[in-house]
Amino acid sequence: MSASLWTSADIAVATGGTASTPFTTTGVTFDSREVGPGDLFIALTGEATDGHRFLSQAFAQGAAGAIVSHPVEHPHVLVSDTTAALDALARASRARTDAKIIGVTGSVGKTGTKEALFAALDRGARGQAHRSVKSYNNHTGVPLSLSRMPAQTRFGVFEMGMNHAGELAQLTQLVRPHVAIVTTIAPAHTAFFRDEAAIADAKGEIFAGLEPGGVAIVPYDSPHRDRLIAAAAPHAARTVTFGLDKGADVRAIESMRLASGATFVTAVVGERELSFTISQPGQHWVSNSLAVLAAVDAVGGDLAAAGLALAELGGLVGRGARFTLPVGDGDALIIDESYNANPSSMRATLAVLGAERADRKIVVLGEMRELGERSDGYHAALVEPILAAGVEAGILVGEAMAPLVNALEGKGDFVHVADAAAARAKLTQMLAPGDAVLIKGSNGVGLSAIVADLRSRIPDTLRSGTL
Repeated sequence: MSASLWTSADIAVATGGTASTPFTTTGVTFDSREVGPGDLFIALTGEATDGHRFLSQAFAQGAAGAIVSHPVEHPHVLVSDTTAALDALARASRARTDAKIIGVTGSVGKTGTKEALFAALDRGARGQAHRSVKSYNNHTGVPLSLSRMPAQTRFGVFEMGMNHAGELAQLTQLVRPHVAIVTTIAPAHTAFFRDEAAIADAKGEIFAGLEPGGVAIVPYDSPHRDRLIAAAAPHAARTVTFGLDKGADVRAIESMRLASGATFVTAVVGERELSFTISQPGQHWVSNSLAVLAAVDAVGGDLAAAGLALAELGGLVGRGARFTLPVGDGDALIIDESYNANPSSMRATLAVLGAERADRKIVVLGEMRELGERSDGYHAALVEPILAAGVEAGILVGEAMAPLVNALEGKGDFVHVADAAAARAKLTQMLAPGDAVLIKGSNGVGLSAIVADLRSRIPDTLRSGTL
């Protein structure tokens, strides 16, 4: 049986609401599709829908209670505003724990770093680490993740995202981290920012929520390093840099790609030296791992256990997960990067594809969204990393890919299609044994449907072999 997370009395005190009857919950959600036995269902009201419409479904699926803004027949806590109640529950959760809290943001790599950091801390303190799941990193996802944190948690890891200035400033005040990480600064959501410096300023808002004595962790190799350090200075007792340059506080002094695709790294963490293997391929994961080690060290975690966890880390769905797909008398490697894309992450994952041994390298690339007036240039510039990776064929998805289509003319078998459905049909025709296929694009393009379709073709007897 799961341990109690919130009682109706706790919820009422935290939110200023009134409980209809005593109940105890073991989880929290505001998505009726995710409700399981013992959960607290928060009936959020938005412009598009009203969670109160799904109360019957939530309780049919086993909800123990709900937070609502008008009386209902089911066990509930009545409040005036359910969104405000979610924030209040998050603040109460943060206030009742003695856990060391780590906040993670960045233009690229924040979800992977968050997951790796959780794995590293959990490896050294089994069952005592908590993190935000999926990419719950916005104004509702962050408080939900906080409200799910057990009171006895030892380490909490929370991802925070933004696409406008001021958003992180609000989220970090909820999380109140002891350690705040910026993974990297890169062109993302540039439709809403004048330049990368403005993006760096928005990411630097995370430091404003640091607890007294807090630690800021900053990418040394970033051209915006000094800007981030300056943003941290008023709030952090200490700033730690990570990177590949010898000037970084936490740095890689040696890295070697293994035949498996993993990377063996020797790193310096302060005055200590640590050798470990990163299971995930790519130089960007070397950087991610250094940020992880810096954070583990900052909260007094077990660095040796962190190294073991990095070696065991599996690929994340939509962010580097791999599987082999039977094709003809052989198979093809599928690299799933379908969750999101910006110019920096495109280059990083194309480099990973370039390092693969394959008879043929194929890309299915969806357009990169929210890039504003510089979109055409960013898309056209992908021609260089595509060719450098040895890509011979590709499917380019979406209207914004037109500049890249033009740049690739005569350089291989590249086709331009309107949507994910057309891309799926074309890829089915194109696949051959020995192919390595990278699937990547902005989430709204819907390339995850292609990945799901490919996975569904794997016989049940082979599914355990996926990575």
